[in-house]
Amino acid sequence: MSDTAPVFLVEAVPDAETFVLDGPEGRHAAAVRRLTPGSALMVTDGAGSAASCVVESVVGKDSLELRISQRWHEPAPQPRIVLAQGLVKGDRGELAVELATETGVDSVVPWRAERCVARWEEGPRGEKALARWRSTVREAAKQSRRAWVPPVSAPVTTAGLADLVRAAALAVVLDAAAPSGLTDLALPAQGDVVLVVGPEGGISERELAVLSQAGAQVARLGPTVLRASTAAAAAIAALGVLTTRWR
Repeated sequence: MSDTAPVFLVEAVPDAETFVLDGPEGRHAAAVRRLTPGSALMVTDGAGSAASCVVESVVGKDSLELRISQRWHEPAPQPRIVLAQGLVKGDRGELAVELATETGVDSVVPWRAERCVARWEEGPRGEKALARWRSTVREAAKQSRRAWVPPVSAPVTTAGLADLVRAAALAVVLDAAAPSGLTDLALPAQGDVVLVVGPEGGISERELAVLSQAGAQVARLGPTVLRASTAAAAAIAALGVLTTRWR
């Protein structure tokens, strides 16, 4: 299968040799991508199981009959990267999770930090913002041909983030002013690495104290200062090289 074959999400990869791709994904494949008999594509359940397929026929206007040519299961990467992303104003938050997904993040946790300009209040507006992040992650996973779609949890407070830090194999708060760099840390081979990225206004001293007390280490990425929307992607890419994730 070509590396550029598009990816579509299914609830489960079927055991049968042929099946019909319908619903929103089938509609996108048939009506938007206009795939025709002989076209190659990949389906995945977003949890590691995937299959290479070829279009057998177009069924109506919004469904395709597919033939599976190969099935496989991709193991989850280790160590697992959990991004705690401070809420960022406007579409920069969506950019942050999009780039993080493309570079390989395994889970996204929206963080209600003290200095967040964006406020995801309880109710419809907060639910809509969370839905946008989830949709962005889903589409970025498909775009980057991933068999794993990172879950995006409900937003957490600093107290909730501290609980994640305590349970992690390593937790790193990214801070451009930190004396130590990411390359100075002892990285685990297994377990969760929690990356904490603050909002545009940075992380407060109180938050740093709470997270440090929970076991987080503070580190910088390099000599330059990155935006809240790009820092996570840079750190995830660095971890891909510094661990066995990209080998």
